[in-house]
Amino acid sequence: MKDALLDGNQGPQASPSEGTPPDPAKSPRDVRRGGTDWWAEVKGIFWLILIVLGFHSFIAKPFYIPSESMLPGLQVGDRLVVSKFAYGWSFVSPTIPDPISIFRGAVLRQPVDSWSAQLPFIKGRLFGSLPTRGDVVIVTPPGTHTDYIKRVIGLPGDRLEVRSGVVILNGQAVRRGRVHDTLIPVDTNTPCSDTDYPGARETLGSGKIVCRLPTITETLPNGRHYDTIELGWSPGDDYGPITIPADHVFLMGDNRDRSADSRYSLVEQGLGGPVPYENLGGRAEFVTFSLDGDASLNPLTWWGSLRSGRAGTSLHPTEAEK
Repeated sequence: MKDALLDGNQGPQASPSEGTPPDPAKSPRDVRRGGTDWWAEVKGIFWLILIVLGFHSFIAKPFYIPSESMLPGLQVGDRLVVSKFAYGWSFVSPTIPDPISIFRGAVLRQPVDSWSAQLPFIKGRLFGSLPTRGDVVIVTPPGTHTDYIKRVIGLPGDRLEVRSGVVILNGQAVRRGRVHDTLIPVDTNTPCSDTDYPGARETLGSGKIVCRLPTITETLPNGRHYDTIELGWSPGDDYGPITIPADHVFLMGDNRDRSADSRYSLVEQGLGGPVPYENLGGRAEFVTFSLDGDASLNPLTWWGSLRSGRAGTSLHPTEAEK
């Protein structure tokens, strides 16, 4: 009866929203709260992070060059793209953020090996394959969380030794060209200190300061060649002979006298000999951009810190014409 009286006295009335189609962009929760749907925002960020981590883990990831062990081809400050699928996937492939390491590194400014956690060692690779001799690869030394970048020199079954700086594979010395100079511009990331490179710092007639480094082109048995730096005697100039075990690779840096690689023990910050191929994280493909070290938090300094001519540089060794 009450409903009938109301209808009779007031007559039919349209609600304020009658005749206006609902906004499909707003959920009922948005309408009720009259603001942002924070839960939807959190879910969106979560899925975005998951997609990025998945891409980093299985497709490709960026890599920063922190040392001079791969001079002259790679300089401190180079940013690279590393393909994660080149040799299949292993226990080092997933990118798993470690909140404790991130907090220690970003907030407390403490030195940490990595901001990522690592799975325990798992033998084998999913869709795995061995690298090609001469590939530049990312490798995690056994028992560590630190990524190194080195070149593949020896493969499973190879008999390898180093004598007076010359690599000998299966009884044959790797072919080396004549010594020639490489001039690398001196900057904050490449200071060319007299301690590391005695007498190498030089001022050209134009006033430009460069690091003049003695270079030897090395050619592997498969015809792939690249430049190496030869500074003189170092402890790694004599090594072996050894036979590389199955599913292991022998890695060396191109800056032969300034590289901790398979010639050095883990205690010496090296790779501890041939490395299980499960510890390879991917293949270096090309340089995206390079910074000279002068950039600050001020965005206006970023453009001026870019090194010209580095972007797009391929990291695949040149192959000799057959």
